[in-house]
Amino acid sequence: MGLGLTEKDFLISVFLTCKQLIAKREREREMELQHFSHIHPLLFIEDPINENKKVANCSGCGELVSGPSFSCMACGFYLDKTCGEAPSELAHPFHRDHSLNLLTSKPRCRCHFCGKDCENFLYHCSSCELSLHIKCALFLYKFARKKIGDLQIAHIDPLIPTENIHPERLKEAKCFACQKPLLDSQSQAYLSLDSGFYLHKLCLPLEIEINHLSHRQHSLFLQFRRKHCQICNENTPTFSSLQLRPGIGLVYYCETCQFACDIKCLALVPPIVDEASIHQHPLSRCFRQVPFICDACGTSGNTVSYICSTCGLTIHRNCLALPRFIDSQGHHHPLSHKYFIADDECGAVECGICHEEVNKVHGSYYCSECKFVVHVPCAIDNPLTYRAIKSREAYQKLINEGPSDSMDPLFIVVKEIKLGENVINIEIKHFGHAHNLVLSEEEGEYEKWCDGCSLLITTPFYHCLQCDFFLHKSCAELQRKKRVFFAEDQEGPFHLTSYDIFLCSYCESLCSGFAYQCQKNSFVVSCIRCSEVSLMPYTSPGHKHPLFCYRPSGFSKRHGYGPCNACGGTTDLGAIYRCKVCNFNLHYPCVFLPQVVRHRCDEYRLKLTYHEENDYSEYLYCDICEEKRDPNNWFYHCATCDTSAHLVCILKDLPFVKRGSRLFNERIHPQTLVFMQREAYQCPAEICTLCGQPCLDLALVCSVAGCNYIRHLQCTLA
Repeated sequence: MGLGLTEKDFLISVFLTCKQLIAKREREREMELQHFSHIHPLLFIEDPINENKKVANCSGCGELVSGPSFSCMACGFYLDKTCGEAPSELAHPFHRDHSLNLLTSKPRCRCHFCGKDCENFLYHCSSCELSLHIKCALFLYKFARKKIGDLQIAHIDPLIPTENIHPERLKEAKCFACQKPLLDSQSQAYLSLDSGFYLHKLCLPLEIEINHLSHRQHSLFLQFRRKHCQICNENTPTFSSLQLRPGIGLVYYCETCQFACDIKCLALVPPIVDEASIHQHPLSRCFRQVPFICDACGTSGNTVSYICSTCGLTIHRNCLALPRFIDSQGHHHPLSHKYFIADDECGAVECGICHEEVNKVHGSYYCSECKFVVHVPCAIDNPLTYRAIKSREAYQKLINEGPSDSMDPLFIVVKEIKLGENVINIEIKHFGHAHNLVLSEEEGEYEKWCDGCSLLITTPFYHCLQCDFFLHKSCAELQRKKRVFFAEDQEGPFHLTSYDIFLCSYCESLCSGFAYQCQKNSFVVSCIRCSEVSLMPYTSPGHKHPLFCYRPSGFSKRHGYGPCNACGGTTDLGAIYRCKVCNFNLHYPCVFLPQVVRHRCDEYRLKLTYHEENDYSEYLYCDICEEKRDPNNWFYHCATCDTSAHLVCILKDLPFVKRGSRLFNERIHPQTLVFMQREAYQCPAEICTLCGQPCLDLALVCSVAGCNYIRHLQCTLA
């Protein structure tokens, strides 16, 4: 008791200290959390971890713990206070059908609000496959309860620069409610960068339950759903640029009627539209669930429409934004939108894309020069195949200028003659050759190949009197600039150029000679045959009716179309030419097969033959591969020698590469190589430098005298 304390005082002091320790321990027990995600009790820590110079991430949301939290020091396990106190089951206002269960993880799962992967805790509905990050679910819960003050969101004015926010990110951001650009409004806005949440302040009074004229039978509730909006007929909007496919998003929904509508369509459908791009008069909104046919696009609708009282037109809400003029990939003139086509303008019409009948009393896109008509949905189905023309002046300018394809000729006329009303260019100076070219109408002794398309020369053709250069008349008259059917509209017209050897980007054939090259991407090259594909009807010598081109439709298969009548292959994918009268189909490469070819199997030319007249089974064999031929398919035939061959057996001999074409590639050989046809009867047979086998077919041979370098073409392409 040397401290001056009596025994009684000392005992009292010890008692009080023990009592304090017991009380502290009881408080700690009260602050302990036995969380389902961890085997040990978690201790509540009031002071931020970072103040103790410790860095830890919350196991619930993955974010850095910087405030009150629960922790297990032994395991290094942390939950911030929000995640630790989150209920294991959440009755969410935006998901009325089922409760959301709190899970620690779920493989290959993305949050349907922010679009990011769910790597930590999430709320999940197994019935609807709805998943939300724990923070996103709680954020939306507070938002639904109008507890805006509890939300960790910034408050910005679009007129004031905001620190720590990339300006480009704000330019791309859309309001959570109205789906309009965040900075288009002069209103202030809220945002949460972590979840990708953006909201105009004017859009804040977003009701969970509404009664609306578009659906008068029942109330509509704001819900997470994967539905089409029945006003704009678009997929449910998602709120993050990270969303890769149409997913679950917030819509106003009636469970009884399965009626769904986007927030933007209900909240911000203007009663009167003064300046619609598709019409010159003001349009008034009409909320009526009465079926109607849209006068702008010709398709049905049954909810919101806009009416022009002056013209008596009824228009879909979405069709208000239709461009009045477009420049379409499928036609060489610009097209204008018309609400109807008079009989004296055009008779019975078919869509130039789908080739089905166009109802002339409803809207379509129309070319008055060619009487070319397309359905509105067909014209704008793929935004990569057309561009909007902004004004009538720009449209009229394109009409006056004419298609760019017809401008800028490839040759200069040196001499011409006049036969009746026809003017014939008998001598020209072509961009592809240094000397003048003379027109010839007789093949004579020529067994030559065209330097444009690399096929055998047929009349009429131009040739050089000074050197071995030949051009079909049709190849000499090719356009300098041309739209390629398969290219995206943004790639613009392709320009004609010349290659020694190239691979077509579309049919993947090895070719030489003329090609159309994309000016925005020099690696995209179209062969002459692919550049000829268009929506215009095509007359084939192998069929009595005109054929119509049906363009590719992604990876969706066409059902009911038979095999290609030329090669017998499937027509499920890719562009095809099809007869509307009978079940006759052609792959587009089969439409442009060479009419005559030379092959080592015969000393004469082989002609493309469309029908087999001899049905004797022993006769139906290919003289190259010695396999049976289908008598219903096209084949190549020599009438003199009675030689017949499959198309594929001829085409694998690379008929689109001209013998004598040159290839220089230092990685293959330091000298220029020449494309040559080695004959089987040549003795002794030359040996491929690469594989050591005899070259009895197509080969690349060094052009330098004394160099014996030779290799199979197949070895080069392998």
